[in-house]
Amino acid sequence: MLNAVYELDEARETRARLAVAEERLRFGRDLHDVMGRNLAVVALKSELAVQLARRGRPEAVEQMIEVQRIARETQREVREVVRGYREADLRTELAGAQGVLTAAGIDCEVSGPVTGLPAEIQSALGWVVREATTNVLRHGDAGRCAVSLRVAEGRVTLAVENDGAPGTGTGSGTGPAAAEPGRGSGLAGLRERLREVDGVLRAGPAGGDLFRLTAEVPLPPASVPEPASAPEPASAPEPVGSPPPVPHPGSEVTP
Repeated sequence: MLNAVYELDEARETRARLAVAEERLRFGRDLHDVMGRNLAVVALKSELAVQLARRGRPEAVEQMIEVQRIARETQREVREVVRGYREADLRTELAGAQGVLTAAGIDCEVSGPVTGLPAEIQSALGWVVREATTNVLRHGDAGRCAVSLRVAEGRVTLAVENDGAPGTGTGSGTGPAAAEPGRGSGLAGLRERLREVDGVLRAGPAGGDLFRLTAEVPLPPASVPEPASAPEPASAPEPVGSPPPVPHPGSEVTP
């Protein structure tokens, strides 16, 4: 009896330790993803404001106002992380990525359907977009970035490709750590998020100066549209008021 009580207490203690460890991982992952891109944008806009101010350009004030807005937004997002309510919205992250990269002088093109995906998949892919954008800003010297979303064969595929990987792919637009799976806390966090929705993450050189990060997630059966069945051919309507058949000569006509 005492052994059973001891084992029960030990199981409860183990479960509590696992819950604490899981919460620490969640907090660290969310904090990294939230702060990473925002701090990169703050650094970029602050540097631009300094250059404009040295030239006596009034646009420096506008850049610092934007820095102030991003700082306040970061405060709000950090509070959400602490409360455990932080989720990424795919549409918002795509629009944010396009705006941030364009402001940094990187031509960004976004294509593909966004609506109709389950909320948990949208959230996971939203974090992928955010982390990929952060790495494009931090590493390499990309001039173009293409973000595409495709739904086919019961899977949704998100690809982020940029031309910031000269030569061998080191110093790539998505970061040197992205070229080798398992390196970099950002990509490790993305893999954890995607595993929660049975997804996978691949990253590496795509030939020439291109570097590609791809996330694939299977769609639940209820979210996969069923192929429409071909309609049955409609039978020809009976003619209205058609004359009776004309009998051949010599044939009997039944009254």
